[in-house]
Amino acid sequence: MTSAAELKALQASVKQRYRDDPAAAVTALRGAGSFADPGITCTVRTFAGPVRAGLHRATGGDGADACSGDMLLEAVAACAGVTCRSVATAMGLPVTGAEVEAAGSFDATGTLGIDRTAEVGVSPITVTITVTTSAAVDDAALVKLGELTERYCVVGQSLRHPPSIRVVSAPAS
Repeated sequence: MTSAAELKALQASVKQRYRDDPAAAVTALRGAGSFADPGITCTVRTFAGPVRAGLHRATGGDGADACSGDMLLEAVAACAGVTCRSVATAMGLPVTGAEVEAAGSFDATGTLGIDRTAEVGVSPITVTITVTTSAAVDDAALVKLGELTERYCVVGQSLRHPPSIRVVSAPAS
């Protein structure tokens, strides 16, 4: 288990670099996929290997492929979990484990074009983190842990304050 002092030491040089050069803190991220597999799918290259995403059962899929909405919630859960663990470590809280769940829903009539007034997207999203501790932790510390996790979760904040998204399709060169 990483201690608060170890985390501070691990991040010290990075934080100093960003203080000295704030532009260096702007970090590029990337996601990529292809139509490598048959059917109405997109195979996404992930850290753990390729994942084939396809239609959700609610939109005509058979459940054999990953759902991109679930993948979105998995990204929220992952980010919130890592952020919570980092914050708990920095706070010196005796957290020994956690279960993280991100849940939401979507209205299939919107994405299928049945109801043009129905929103297309996953909403609302609720993240629940149930922590296990090796010693008693007061309620105020748990509230602060939740607040800071929400504040510093990159994926969660990206959904709260959506970035501009532009889809461009062009022929291969």
